[in-house]
Amino acid sequence: MIKIYTDGSCLDNPGDGGWAAIINDDGEVLKISGSEKSTTNNKMELMAPINALKKINKDKKVEIYTDSKYVKLGITEWIHKWTKNNWQTSKKEDVKNKELWVELYELTKSFEINWIWIKAHAGNTLNEEVDSLAKKAAESN
Repeated sequence: MIKIYTDGSCLDNPGDGGWAAIINDDGEVLKISGSEKSTTNNKMELMAPINALKKINKDKKVEIYTDSKYVKLGITEWIHKWTKNNWQTSKKEDVKNKELWVELYELTKSFEINWIWIKAHAGNTLNEEVDSLAKKAAESN
């Protein structure tokens, strides 16, 4: 089982942003992060699981922990309607961050993933650490 903690951060929204992931593959821990100028918090929240999934083997079960309801609900619930409606919302508007949602959706097809929402800043050690890594990445711009 691979456990992944993800987070995104933006100094201003929009503004300089960062994302991070902590990947624990049966005790082997990998920490990754990155940054972008002039981005949004939601984009950074999506970049974290996208980049994490690109780093792992496709033959294991995965748990992804996120404190972003946007990511959790988007990939587990909203995505089904979006794909049926040609990436349009119920208001017939284009899905925001469509290119990232498409990329994440395509990546998830190669894995068995359990998406788990966790409350931010509630004392979960790995969530606090990934939050710190994402903030540091955002500040590095």
